[in-house]
Amino acid sequence: MKAERHTAVQVRSALAETRERPAASRVSDDALLDAARQCVLASGVRRTTLAEIARTAHVSRMTLYRRFPDVRSVLAALMTREFGALLHGVASEVRSTGTARERLVDSAVAGVRALAADPLMRTVLDLDADLLLPYVTQRLGATQRLAEDVVRALVEAGQREGSVRRGDVSAQVRAVLLVVQSFVLSLRPATIDVAEEALLAELRHVLDAALAP
Repeated sequence: MKAERHTAVQVRSALAETRERPAASRVSDDALLDAARQCVLASGVRRTTLAEIARTAHVSRMTLYRRFPDVRSVLAALMTREFGALLHGVASEVRSTGTARERLVDSAVAGVRALAADPLMRTVLDLDADLLLPYVTQRLGATQRLAEDVVRALVEAGQREGSVRRGDVSAQVRAVLLVVQSFVLSLRPATIDVAEEALLAELRHVLDAALAP
């Protein structure tokens, strides 16, 4: 009898928990990614689990599994959303006047500044920097591809108007990505004994000189 009462209590508890949680169809991907972001900021990437994300989002683990098969896929989607939105936001805030080369340089410097100060990027670099290594030594990720799309549009516009040196567009875009990426990843240690604004001013000169006709 005790076992039966215990089982009944478990069933009622599970049913109550299910009723309290929003239906899977009502939970947006953004809500799940918001929960993942909260978990990463609190614990770092390696310590974030699907169970923790589900608890934070107030959904069942099955709801989360239906959208993302593992924690790696959740985190990849989170990074793409966060850094992609940041890059597009920076591009939209850059002045619309001036040459395409000037806008490209402004966007690159502003992007470095914004990414280096972003709480999510800082958390990853502080606690789990080695997770970024594959995107430096093995393959390009979705965020890097998004950055290249922004740069490519400006390089092509600059070549058409004559403000950017004629050359292989893909190579120029990739070179800009590599330079900017190194600044994003190394800005904090690089500014221990060099002023950040002075270093970013040098980045501006490097990019402007490299792209000038």
